[in-house]
Amino acid sequence: MMLIEYQSQRVSLWYFRLALVLFILQVIMGLWLSINYAFTLPQDLVNVFPFSTAREIHTNVLVAWMLLGFMGGTYYILPPECGRDLYSPKIAYAQLVIFVAAAVTAVIGFLFGWTRGKPLLEIPFPLNGLIVVAALLFIANVAMTIIQSKQKSALQWMLLGGVTFLAVMYLFGMPFYKNLNTDYYYWWWVIHLWVEGAWEVVTASIVAYIIMRVTGVDRKVVEKWLYVETGLFLFTGIVGTGHHYYWIGAPDYWIWWGGIFSALEPLPIVLMVVDTWMHVRERRNPIVNPLTWYYIIGLAIYHLVGAGLWGFMHTLPPINYYTHGSQITVSHGHLAFFGAYALLNLTIFYFAMPRLKGINKYQDRLGKWGFWITTIGMFVLGLVFGIAGILQTYLERFLDIGYSTAHLTMMFWFRVAFGVGLVFLAGVVITVYHLFTIKPSSIPAPEPVVTPASNI
Repeated sequence: MMLIEYQSQRVSLWYFRLALVLFILQVIMGLWLSINYAFTLPQDLVNVFPFSTAREIHTNVLVAWMLLGFMGGTYYILPPECGRDLYSPKIAYAQLVIFVAAAVTAVIGFLFGWTRGKPLLEIPFPLNGLIVVAALLFIANVAMTIIQSKQKSALQWMLLGGVTFLAVMYLFGMPFYKNLNTDYYYWWWVIHLWVEGAWEVVTASIVAYIIMRVTGVDRKVVEKWLYVETGLFLFTGIVGTGHHYYWIGAPDYWIWWGGIFSALEPLPIVLMVVDTWMHVRERRNPIVNPLTWYYIIGLAIYHLVGAGLWGFMHTLPPINYYTHGSQITVSHGHLAFFGAYALLNLTIFYFAMPRLKGINKYQDRLGKWGFWITTIGMFVLGLVFGIAGILQTYLERFLDIGYSTAHLTMMFWFRVAFGVGLVFLAGVVITVYHLFTIKPSSIPAPEPVVTPASNI
């Protein structure tokens, strides 16, 4: 029997399962990329499966499994938040089929050279059209569910705003522009404003819901912080996009405007950490499943360190002038994406998947192994990439040594990164296996207190 309030929540399960499969594929492709950096491969092998193809698969599969997690999480939390079933489960399934078909076709196309060549947005235009259709179906389903619900809450509208913002920003990355600077200007509208805008709003909304359910903290407290965090994310994130503009030939004042506001971007993340700690202290419920709470705390701390502090240090204008586009960027990117969004999706999965299987309290020993291996592994991986990036910056941009010569010195650190990546993959496999085979604990636990939606 499903431990859920509305049967339409079941549509989210397939979103979660497919996301987890893609998570493993993304990590495997990442390992292959590290091999390319760490060793000199035979040219015949490179010709068959070039670095560019592996990178396309690695980055686009990342986006695909993140979006599947967001969509599935939205479909899971929306019915209880709105007090009614989804407007149309059939639309949700149709959207899933269209999105996955486009993603799978794109990956196969990459293997045969069918690509636009635009970093992170390599999917060809026809497939982009299918993704837009899936996005429109998603927004319509979410909007109609909220509109037809009798109870309204700030969380609902924040969630709808986030997913709409996400879809609208994607449109700017679809066309090519004749001027390369113009093309990259709008490219950053997708890349940066997704990560520092739309995705952050969705993250704050979903985490707010899970915190209320897990802790029983009063809704007014959570929604107050939700307004503050979302406002700061948008305020700092939108202007902070400017720290990229300097590098595409825009006026030099952008490196300072963008740099200053990028420096302010850790503020909402700091508030998220404080917010999470307050919920721990003010909770009215015992923590039924500690592992779910591990992921919430891990998300907040990693968000602060990876996306916040490391991003802050890296994007300060006097530093970014030398480090831009180096392996330091890779370090920041891995820590930020894992901390902000991979851990968010895993938090959703550990909150929702046991309930969808009728399990309230679950056995979590194997899951804890997966949590600690992946979180520690990614931290070490980010540290290794950071060391390689500092070495690269010094050799190439201070001593003016050529890339190929400098890379020979960096290869040791990429071999270390490959070893750490194998450990991280083991943690991911353990986590995915645990989620697919999760079993009830022998110790029963009561359901947490539910805070009803407040009418606004």
